[in-house]
Amino acid sequence: MLKYRSIRPALLLLLAQRPKAQRGLSQLKASALLRTPGGEVRQVRCRLSSGQGPAETGRQGQPRGPGLRTRLLVTALFGAGLGGVWLALRAEKEREQQRRRTEALRQASVGQGDFSLLDHRGQARCKADFRGQWVLMYFGFTHCPDICPDELEKLVQVVRQLEAQPDLPPVQPIFVTVDPARDDVAAMARYVQDFHPRLLGLTGSAKQVAEVSRSYRVYYSAGPKDEDQDYIVDHSIAIYLLNPDGLFTDYYGRARSAEQIADSVRRHMAVFRSVLP
Repeated sequence: MLKYRSIRPALLLLLAQRPKAQRGLSQLKASALLRTPGGEVRQVRCRLSSGQGPAETGRQGQPRGPGLRTRLLVTALFGAGLGGVWLALRAEKEREQQRRRTEALRQASVGQGDFSLLDHRGQARCKADFRGQWVLMYFGFTHCPDICPDELEKLVQVVRQLEAQPDLPPVQPIFVTVDPARDDVAAMARYVQDFHPRLLGLTGSAKQVAEVSRSYRVYYSAGPKDEDQDYIVDHSIAIYLLNPDGLFTDYYGRARSAEQIADSVRRHMAVFRSVLP
């Protein structure tokens, strides 16, 4: 085995020659040439560390900052705050759009004035009888083969969905005939019982039906009779929403689902403010 000369004297000599102002450096390098007994020259590099670094260094010399958990928490709180602001702005925008729609529909003068009809029990009914109630109203006829039953079933589904929420006010479903010649009180009574126990059927004379239909801008026209004296009535297809003041508030065509209508009714309920004394 070859024995190397000690590097300690050369290293101490090198350190003694360094200025005192550099003693605070964190690292110090020194090199020395060693000659082996066999004449081979080797260079040895030494690294001296002061053992002290900047106050903020970590294990691997990286600056210490907030922990991963803290950063994730801050990011989550910031995201939640932005999400809350976005939802609030969106809700406010929807309320404003609904308010404008309601005002526009009200200015269209739909459903203005009173009406006088008979319900399926033979009791006289007028618009004031439903004051203080939300009303969903549909115009059709009992001999309708498909559209009227489908729309009435959808109306009933909306009522049931709203009934499932006890905190909401009740909604009165109403079916108004546009075929008074065949849809008398007895015919209406037989028809409405197949849908909902609170569905109210309204009929009247040809003049009374024409007046209420004109008030709600409902078009209807009886077609030609066949050999059995049967006929189809062509008519507008829409479900009307009246607020507790008795004012026309919204309408829903065939393309709207029961869920969409129920959501719309809930929104109208949430923003409703009576304008009556």
